Amino acid sequence: MKNFFFSFLIIFLSFLAGGYLFPGGFFSNNLKNGATEMNVRNVTADLFSDQATLPKTTRPVGNTIAYTDQELHTINLFESASPGVCYITTKTRQRSFWNRDVTEVPSGSGSGFVWDKNGHIITNYHVIKDASKAIVTLADGVDYQASLVGAAKEKDLAVLKIQAPANVLMPVPVGVSSNIRVGQAVYAIGNPFGLDQSLTTGIVSALDREINSQANVPIRGVIQSDAAINPGNSGGPLLDSRGQLIGVNTAIYSPSGASAGIGFSIPVDVVSVVVPDLIQYGELRRASIGAEFRPLRQGQGLAFYEIMPNSAAARYGLRAIYEDKRSGQWLFGDILTGINGQAVTNTTELYLELEKYQPGQKVQLNIVRKEQESAVEIVLGSSVE
Repeated sequence: MKNFFFSFLIIFLSFLAGGYLFPGGFFSNNLKNGATEMNVRNVTADLFSDQATLPKTTRPVGNTIAYTDQELHTINLFESASPGVCYITTKTRQRSFWNRDVTEVPSGSGSGFVWDKNGHIITNYHVIKDASKAIVTLADGVDYQASLVGAAKEKDLAVLKIQAPANVLMPVPVGVSSNIRVGQAVYAIGNPFGLDQSLTTGIVSALDREINSQANVPIRGVIQSDAAINPGNSGGPLLDSRGQLIGVNTAIYSPSGASAGIGFSIPVDVVSVVVPDLIQYGELRRASIGAEFRPLRQGQGLAFYEIMPNSAAARYGLRAIYEDKRSGQWLFGDILTGINGQAVTNTTELYLELEKYQPGQKVQLNIVRKEQESAVEIVLGSSVE
């Protein structure tokens, strides 16, 4: 009798170990037999004889399980926004070493999103950089060859255009980024590692970050979030809890090359300024003095190196470096030291200072001419004349 009892106990414990203590094995067998994920959830629910032990919002309802309010919100947000997110693949021309024939080979991939019903697609500049061809795949799986409308490498943004029926183009609603706060929920949709239509969630973890652009000048005011962003997410939208665009995912901080919980997005307030210019002019329209500069040693300012014809600098009589005909020496003309009293010592500072102004605005240039400090009031021109 004692042996029978021990044998029964061993069989009972083995059953527990195989079916409950290691539920992966239990459920994997069910999955191999064709059970879906929903079937597995129902099996889990059936194991509870007392339904009161289940959270109210996750009790089985018929053959399904009800979702929490937060889950429903996320599901609805994804289903509403994802039709406007697209997958971008690029090709570059490559010459064969053996026969010198030129062919197009795959070169990269990224994400993008629909801007309007005219077929404009927004992505990062670095996604299409050096590409000879770009293919846009919409959420319905249909491919379209894209043309480049404009690019602003200093903001890492580009606009493509596809010829697609208006009824399949689902623009992502554009929000604002000026009122974003640390801690609010964010949602990123993209194509990490080529896995299209992927959703990750997180929060805004910091604001006003600064990253370097493809033009080697800083992009300021960048949004930092902990939503998982990986290679292939570049160019995809960062959304708020209303499903509105608040940023364009552009970079990650990661020693390994995969998401480390720090992602960066260009704020939508910048995108809303840059994109209309790219569509209309093909480039970003910026305030301009109309001159080329050379930095002086020890941060003493910027020498006017060349004055562009018909520019603001030319109209207001500013002087570039010139050659003294008597001595044959090159002499300084005007030296720019600041704008409206804000010191400018190198070309990066000049670029960032001019970003504060629009073409047509009046500013004071602080200059040094023949070792005398003075101020010249000018109306800024445009980089697109």
